[in-house]
This record gives sequence, structure tokens and C-alpha cells, in this order.
Amino acid sequence: MGLFKKNPFGHNLFLKKWLIRILAVITHKRYRGFNTIEIEGSDIIRKLPPENVLFVSNHQTYFADVVAMFHVFNASLSGREDSIKNLGYIWQPKLNMYYVAAAETMKKSLLTKVLAYAGSISVERTWRSEGKDVKRQVKMSDISNIGTALKDGWVITFPQGTTTPWKPLRKGTSHIIKKYKPVVVPVVIDGFRRSFDKKGLRIKKKGILQSMVIKEPLDIDYENESFDSIIEKLEYAIEQHPSFLKVIPKSELMAYEEENKKRKFRV
Repeated sequence: MGLFKKNPFGHNLFLKKWLIRILAVITHKRYRGFNTIEIEGSDIIRKLPPENVLFVSNHQTYFADVVAMFHVFNASLSGREDSIKNLGYIWQPKLNMYYVAAAETMKKSLLTKVLAYAGSISVERTWRSEGKDVKRQVKMSDISNIGTALKDGWVITFPQGTTTPWKPLRKGTSHIIKKYKPVVVPVVIDGFRRSFDKKGLRIKKKGILQSMVIKEPLDIDYENESFDSIIEKLEYAIEQHPSFLKVIPKSELMAYEEENKKRKFRV
């Protein structure tokens, strides 16, 4: 790889590689040290094509979730079996891996700008801006950028657009799936909400068992399936469908809400 080679977004790949390496070294103990991550499905990662793969996941923190996925996916590609043991896997990271993030979040500080360079596709949220509810049209350039990233490699997205559990999925994800026809891989995570603050930058509690389950790609009829049908399929796959609320005790739901209130004041 040449020193000046760039990806489709104009990011220097040599610089991006070193940013990913450094961030991986800094964050590794967050998932294998201070806390422990239990992984399931790493063999699925190794079976995927090198591009046009869309990972859809529930969301618990701004950054800790996606950083964990960078660790797990790279470790899996290097032959680790459901493990991120031995950080050597990050020496040759997958550079065409991206994640969808809110543009306003990625512009807030030097750290978020570094994280953005490491792989974010920044999009403008259509329903929320600077802590207020808004209604605005989807920017076609945002959709196009996600398509560009899919053509180049893998994209991670959190279709709920919020770290609050069991919220409805945004229909934009189904439009992207219908338009670009990617391999859609569900990922279910847990434990990050208890481990980190809302931003996913500060360790809130140690000794937490985190988990990440990578599921088989979804069977989607890109031509004939409706947008609503795809959304429902995603909700079940990432275990965020409203029906899951029927089997969750009310006390647990209340505990989630109390935890969310506390986390709001820590941001």
C-alpha cells in the first residue's frame, strides 16, 4: 500500500491504518481487561464478501459499540475464534470498514474528528438536532455516501438512531437495503450500557460481562419485499421488536429508564 493511497472519501489509508492501530491499543483493555467481552459468530465474519456488507445492530453507547466491532471483526478476519486475545490482529486492519454516525456528534471535538477519520460516514439526522426534535428531508448525499462505502467495503449502522432500547427503527435503513442490495448481517450487543458512559468514552463500571452475537445474514427479497417488512425483519434480528417488551419484566424496564436518566447527566 502506497503512502499516498486514499479511499473514496479522500482519507489517506496509511494514516487511517495507524489511527486504527493506536486506537485499538488504547481501547483493548476496555473489552479484555477492565471488562470481558463474550463473542459468538466470528466464523460468520470470515465467510462474508469483502464489500457490500451492511451490519445492523442495536445501540448502547456512541462509540464503545462500534470500537468493539472493529476489534471483533478484525480479530475474526485474522482467524481468532470468538476472541480478541492477542492484539496482533490489528497490525493489518480492514481499512474499508465504515460506520454511520451523526454529523453533529463527529464534529464536537478533536477526539471525535479522529474517530471520524478512522471510518465514520457522517450523516445529518432528520429527526434530532442539537438536542431538539426536528423534521427535515434526508440528504441524498448522505445516502450516496453510504452507497459509496458499501461499494468499497463494509458498513456498520445502528438503525434506531438512539442509544435508548426498543425504539422504532428508522426507515432509511430499509431504503438503503432496497437500493444497494447489501448482505445484511445482524449484530446484537449487550453490557456496554453498564460498562461505559453514554458517549462510550469513560469506563463507568469494571468487571462487566459484555456480549456480541453476530448472526447469519438475513434472507431478503430486495425486489419484492416492502420497506415495512424489511424493518420488521431487522427489528426481530437485532432483538428490538416491540414484542420483546412483552417478555421483559416491568421492573427491568423501569431500571433501564432510571439508568438512562442518570446517564443523561453524565454526558
